[in-house]
Amino acid sequence: MRHPVDGITEHFSADFSSCFPATFTKLRLWVTLSLLTLLSGCATFAPNPPQDQSNICEIFREQPSWYDYAQESEEKWGTPIATQMSFIQQESSFRSHVRPDRKYYLGFIPGPRPSSAKGYAQAQDPVWEEYEDQAGSLFARRTHMKHATDFIGWYNRRSQQQAGISLNNPEHLYYAYHEGAGGYQRGTYRGKSHVLSAGRQVATRANRYQAQLNACEAEFQCRKFYQVWPFCRS
Repeated sequence: MRHPVDGITEHFSADFSSCFPATFTKLRLWVTLSLLTLLSGCATFAPNPPQDQSNICEIFREQPSWYDYAQESEEKWGTPIATQMSFIQQESSFRSHVRPDRKYYLGFIPGPRPSSAKGYAQAQDPVWEEYEDQAGSLFARRTHMKHATDFIGWYNRRSQQQAGISLNNPEHLYYAYHEGAGGYQRGTYRGKSHVLSAGRQVATRANRYQAQLNACEAEFQCRKFYQVWPFCRS
């Protein structure tokens, strides 16, 4: 049923746009661009990926807050900082808003994405909703490093509990991360060469990151005014 005020609104809008066509068009364009910026998750303002992703010390020198987030996650869930960062490098190369590439039909018609994975940790919609319900919050964002590291810690703790994987075994934690605890227990990763290769890469990188962090971690501890040495040192 048409509401009586609809006609008045349409008449006013038409009159306004006819009197100020340029102003009205610019206003609509501004509103549209503002909405697109909000929907994109403010990707423009996200940190650039680190230039040297092979060295965790250089990564944290560029983004020292990332060390704080990873340390908080380690204290909360138990996954070592080096393992968390190795996961994120493998999944997104530290790109905050990355998503799987779309399939294109006839070379130019965009099709659906292969999955709902998004953000630093490439978490998919269903498991991210579980995380929000169990450990995160409605304000958690896959595009923020704080929430990405917390998600990885939460997920790995779940893999430890469900599949008995040590939190110091980055290779098998990654297999469970990729396949799920059930898939890991069924051994589905064994028949996937790309998953096996990725898991070995994660483990090698985590070990290298840990050795590097052992030499530079003191730089990132006790940085804040309220932290008092030696109590802030792990």
